[in-house]
Amino acid sequence: MTEKLAFIGLGVMGYPMAGHLARAGHHVTVYNRSAEKAGKWVNDHSGELAPTPAEAAANADVVFACVGNDDDLRQVTIHEGGAFHGMKAGGVFVDHTTASANVARELDAAARERGFAFLDAPVSGGQAGAENGKLTIMLGGEQTAYDRIKPLIDCYARQARLLGPAGYGQMTKMVNQICIAGLVQGLSEALHFCKQAGLDGRAVVDVISKGAAQSWQMENRYETMLDGHFDHGFAVNWMRKDLAIALEEGRRNGAHLPVTALVDQFYAEVQSMGGGRWDTSSLIARLEATRK
Repeated sequence: MTEKLAFIGLGVMGYPMAGHLARAGHHVTVYNRSAEKAGKWVNDHSGELAPTPAEAAANADVVFACVGNDDDLRQVTIHEGGAFHGMKAGGVFVDHTTASANVARELDAAARERGFAFLDAPVSGGQAGAENGKLTIMLGGEQTAYDRIKPLIDCYARQARLLGPAGYGQMTKMVNQICIAGLVQGLSEALHFCKQAGLDGRAVVDVISKGAAQSWQMENRYETMLDGHFDHGFAVNWMRKDLAIALEEGRRNGAHLPVTALVDQFYAEVQSMGGGRWDTSSLIARLEATRK
């Protein structure tokens, strides 16, 4: 069934995600901080451009957002001109931003007061996953709202699951990033060891990737890591933002995250090397620089 939708935030993730919704036959109204980017999206897909988030949300049954951080999210929702001021009762707001669990709970409460539902729904899979419609989505909120929007997010997701009430999607994304941080550091050290030992890194990975050491990071990043190419993938700047959120939540709930904190500092060193926009696999560059 065709739905009236709105999508707020047309970055490297939001642009293709909104496109999948349009290609599925839904009427999509978009808002982006850069009107030029929104205009390009409208030219690429059938849909409309709105001058504010509130106007984008005004006639929509479901509103999606994918912006940068907590402050950006508040700006496009509860601040003046935000989507929450335009949404109609009975609608659903789906937030794909990777943000804090606190802001998810805050927006859930604000949505309830206004008579519509809120779902925090951070994603994993990167730009390629968004473009190919193969994202993994972790959600927090009410079951009825999740059931309502599940056929829509299936347009760009290969896996989606409701994990609990508001904030649980964001906390699950924190677990995801904690795992990735440790994996990438371990892989970086392993490939650095290969070089130092005179081993053929590609041959080594070909063997060990068939056993217990296998991971997505190994399969998809080892070649570019060995070659020192990092101008792709998920940026270090964004990873540090995500790890800061996870470390803050860990302090709040009493979780001990020593490896995560250490890897976060390693990423700070990569930033100081000028690698803020490099892929997260650039941790190996720090080891190479230390060796020199």
